[in-house]
Amino acid sequence: MTRKLQALHVEHRTERYGPSEAVFTQGDGCDGILFVQTGRVKLTVTSPAGLDAVVGVLGAGAFFGEGALAGQRLRRMTARTITDTTIGVVTTAEMRRRLREEPALADLFRAHVLTRNSQIEGELADPTFSRSEQRLARWLLLLACFDEHQATRHPLPTISRKLLAEMIGTPQSTVNVLMNRFRKLGFLERHRERDGGLQVHCSMLSVVLDDWPVTTTRDRLQGWSSDR
Repeated sequence: MTRKLQALHVEHRTERYGPSEAVFTQGDGCDGILFVQTGRVKLTVTSPAGLDAVVGVLGAGAFFGEGALAGQRLRRMTARTITDTTIGVVTTAEMRRRLREEPALADLFRAHVLTRNSQIEGELADPTFSRSEQRLARWLLLLACFDEHQATRHPLPTISRKLLAEMIGTPQSTVNVLMNRFRKLGFLERHRERDGGLQVHCSMLSVVLDDWPVTTTRDRLQGWSSDR
């Protein structure tokens, strides 16, 4: 994505952040559209009661803050880095001009927005209609940029169990149990070329599709904890 933007000569400035730094916070003024050049960013929303929900984790090439194009004056989410991250910032006026003049950029941006909207809708529905293991499996596939038409194994970026727990709305202890069980079932494997790294196997899709034997969540967690 970054190379495509450079090839399309989109004027932007570059900003660099360390881990856990706020790019912008909910309620800040909208001063442009951003895209991840390197690193990773998480998007969270805070309710009036002060509860936070993770609604997205973005990797290199992803746009965010695009609400400015629709006349949004205040940020509706908080964007915070997960790792060392480089962000490209395009002014709203420049982005509007380039989207009008450059069909290739318009197509690229449209595809991104549609994909992001689909993912966010899925995350909003997940806590209501899915179990913890389905939500975790879905996030792991998204983080690994899984494509069922490509390789059977996809590298999983380094991400803390604490953040995974925030993303699926469960205690970290539940994530630990689920991750251990996923490894035992072959859904997660050690990456041979990355020391300590993990990769997601295509069989993880069976968890999302609910195509594997289950009982109740409590029974599953109790059983899985006992055989670790």
